[in-house]
Amino acid sequence: MELLSGLAAVLREPLLLALVAAGTCAGVYVGAIPGLSGTMAVSLLVSFTFGWETDRALALMIGVYVGAVFGGSRPAILLNIPGAPAAVATALDGHELAKRGRAGETMGLAATQSVVGTLLGVLALALFAPPMAQLARGFHSVDYLLLSLIGLLTVGSLSGRSVRAGVIAACIGIFLGCVGVDGQTAVKRFTFGVAYLNSGVDYVVALLGLFGASEAFSQLAGEDTPPVRQRVEKLLPSWAETARYLPLTLRSALIGVLVGALPGAGGDVAALLSYDHARHTVRHPSAPFGEGAVEGVIAPETANNAAIGGAFIPMLTLGIPGDAVTAVLLSAFAVQGLRPGPGLILETPELFWRIVACLFFAALFLLLFGLTGVRVFVRLTEIPKDVLMPSILVLSAVGAYAIRGSLYDIFWMFLFGVLGYFLKRYGYPVAPVVIGVILTRLCEENYRRGVMLSGSVPAMLAGVFTSPVSIVLLALLCILLAAQVREHRKG
Repeated sequence: MELLSGLAAVLREPLLLALVAAGTCAGVYVGAIPGLSGTMAVSLLVSFTFGWETDRALALMIGVYVGAVFGGSRPAILLNIPGAPAAVATALDGHELAKRGRAGETMGLAATQSVVGTLLGVLALALFAPPMAQLARGFHSVDYLLLSLIGLLTVGSLSGRSVRAGVIAACIGIFLGCVGVDGQTAVKRFTFGVAYLNSGVDYVVALLGLFGASEAFSQLAGEDTPPVRQRVEKLLPSWAETARYLPLTLRSALIGVLVGALPGAGGDVAALLSYDHARHTVRHPSAPFGEGAVEGVIAPETANNAAIGGAFIPMLTLGIPGDAVTAVLLSAFAVQGLRPGPGLILETPELFWRIVACLFFAALFLLLFGLTGVRVFVRLTEIPKDVLMPSILVLSAVGAYAIRGSLYDIFWMFLFGVLGYFLKRYGYPVAPVVIGVILTRLCEENYRRGVMLSGSVPAMLAGVFTSPVSIVLLALLCILLAAQVREHRKG
């Protein structure tokens, strides 16, 4: 009943509904530009909506958030350039499908799965916010350490046919993730006297270089193949296809919600874990994973949008952000004089249900704006590569500069592009490098925090067996490790 009243309250205010729609539309196209992100857009909106009413400000930001998470899949599918880290897994099979002339169908599938994932995440937020918040509160440093190690194990799923090559690429990413000033000892690691490296390697710069610039270099250095003519015969999947992939959709949404509810995890980790889950559970995929499997698009696109509803759970119930965007939204709440936490739902339940309603309508608008412009977007793949690839390099450079306004970021983006080019040339995947850069800090920080809280490494390891959550994560880690070893031996 409370959800229905929240939906009715938003419907009674056309301006509120229009702001959700405008935000979703803007988010889709912001997320489709490599280098720009939902976090950046929402950060700008915090100051822009300073004098607005609380409902209107949150409605616009929520729309941008939902739209941007999906928007990153468009360049991932069309150009093999993830618009956001959460779209890294989508690029593996989505771009292969686009190379076969199925870009329109794949983008329509990504849109519908993102809508379904968002709706399931909103449903979880409405039904299970308090108990899931308690579950997230029960996570300790050692649990986040185990979770990050599980994320690193997904490199086997992102490695193509050679797990060894994926492990080597991941080690390169881990090394790059260690660059910078140590957060606890203030020791400079692998900076070689370069002041720019003191802050570490920005994973978005690495993303743009390893996927965007390297793809352009590879295409320009390769044979002059004609562009693939795209077929845009249908955008929405049939009911038979929807029913066939429904179990995978539900499992991926569950992974997205659970991972999204963990503070600091977000849709990036959720998409990777969901892709790895699909790779190990789907017995008869439409094509081998990494070579154009439809399931390789369904799983990550469902999970990263389902993580949105999950990320709101700790933010609204505990005042702890679930990802980078909800961390920015916390500042928006502070600007509006609100304090998210246990008292928010009890003292202002109408605001909570309006937020849930805005997320619901953002999902519906996502279906509309996610399917519009597809015919125009797919034409990008038909542009001759001697025109398209230099344009990609320019856009990647602009995206790298937009992150921090530093010319050094452009230099490092091109450096990562050269690295990615040689990795591809010699058969090494680039996705594990990005995963290593993203997860290294999460792994290291929680390892050190766990040791400090426990007093010693043995005490921290012993503490794993005293927590049910830790035992479950450890068991999952061992299962994944055994699966990777078995797959490596089979290969």
